[in-house]
Amino acid sequence: MSAGFDPSEELTLFATYATIVLLKMLLMAPMTAYHRITKNVFANPEDATGHSQKDKKVIFNDPDVERVRRCHLNDLENIVPFFGLGLLYALVSGASLTVITWHYRVFVISRILHTVAYIGALPQPSRGLCFLTGLLVNVSMAVQILRNAAQF
Repeated sequence: MSAGFDPSEELTLFATYATIVLLKMLLMAPMTAYHRITKNVFANPEDATGHSQKDKKVIFNDPDVERVRRCHLNDLENIVPFFGLGLLYALVSGASLTVITWHYRVFVISRILHTVAYIGALPQPSRGLCFLTGLLVNVSMAVQILRNAAQF
């Protein structure tokens, strides 16, 4: 980093896009709960408290619930690395503000579209392309971080 480096704009960008993708990920839990409640499908017997005995179902493989859960797990596998890489990218990549913005923007859009494709059961390769796009953004940031770090 050069003397006088002020990462405030980069960190503001990171905070903005990280918050958007985090909110998207947080919405997956209520979506799972919605499917469980509307279908009377519970993962634990105590979760079914208050429902009639005949409606109590402890089921671990409801297709709608599992689709949302898998989408949420995929978010965890991809968004968590984004938090670390995105923060480091803002601080040490040496990239311009425009390049940083586009990395963040493309990642967030890819994750939102991935969720739409997953929950909507859109035909492949829609979901796969969204996943790959987000993965490539993370890899791009990692490579640039390492490349810039190697110069020191």
